[in-house]
Amino acid sequence: MSFQRWALLSVRSGDGRPNTREAGARGLRRKSWWFGSFLPAVMERGGMLTVRAPATSANLGSGFDVFGVALSRPADVVRVEKADRTTITVTGAGSQYIPEDPEKNTVGAVAEALDAPAHIQIDKGIRPASGLGSSAASAAAAAVALDELYDRGHAREELVPIAAKGEAVVSGDAHDDNVAPAILGGFTIATDSGVTCVDADVPLVACLPDIVVSTRDARRVVPDGAKVSQLVETVGNAATLTTGMHRDDPDLVGAGMYDSVVTPSRAELIDGYDDVRDAAFDAGATGVTISGAGPAVIAACHEGDRRAVGTAMLDAFADVGVESRVYTTRIGDGAKVYTD
Repeated sequence: MSFQRWALLSVRSGDGRPNTREAGARGLRRKSWWFGSFLPAVMERGGMLTVRAPATSANLGSGFDVFGVALSRPADVVRVEKADRTTITVTGAGSQYIPEDPEKNTVGAVAEALDAPAHIQIDKGIRPASGLGSSAASAAAAAVALDELYDRGHAREELVPIAAKGEAVVSGDAHDDNVAPAILGGFTIATDSGVTCVDADVPLVACLPDIVVSTRDARRVVPDGAKVSQLVETVGNAATLTTGMHRDDPDLVGAGMYDSVVTPSRAELIDGYDDVRDAAFDAGATGVTISGAGPAVIAACHEGDRRAVGTAMLDAFADVGVESRVYTTRIGDGAKVYTD
């Protein structure tokens, strides 16, 4: 299902803000969402507290429901003001498909959890249903912003489960693998005992096709079990990836992305995934996998190969008739607070 078709089933109407460019001779439009004009505008107004929270990529192949990274781009921006009751407005990428009812929006749940009513404006730089942590970014930004606004005094690590409660409004489950890097930045390992964060720096490319994979469908195809040989392989790959993050080594990170348990089943939900993966490797990627539940595809690579990898992924999707947009990015910082 394309994102546009999925969006027709949503509850509100309005206009998003895509930038487009032609996809070579095929005439396909490659879209990229932006939010750059929002932050300077809000900074000009007095008394506002604004937080930018990044897109994230969860799982990274071998770290299902555990690993996550913050991306330097794209990002959501959330502005908050104290109020007697919470109200929400949403602008930006896919905003017309996001409910503004606080009971149905991820930031409304965060405001309730912190007992911090506010007028909340969300500017979406991350398309919903992308596999890039769209709901997590909004929840993370709201958690950091409202905690600061009301001087609740939580440590960043303490805000992770609060933001996860907000994301659960959208996804149905409170997982930390996206909200943790959105708040803390870097590479995160989220377990029942807490979150470990590594300040990594690895070049990445994220390619987002114009299709939708529901989290429910992505969860449904996850195998109930795995062979011991697969578990051994996955542990080895996860250890390799973690070591690569500590060393800022894209070769080790890429090698550690391989997963034979969850990714193959989810790949069947993404048209052209195998071709895109092969094209990225041919262009210099060191590792390729599905970002979160999909449909975005994430690739690790060396700095000088990012442009070639991104172009190869765009062209591979185009070859199977799927429009896409690419983000040349890297592991980045967590939520950042701006005050006047």
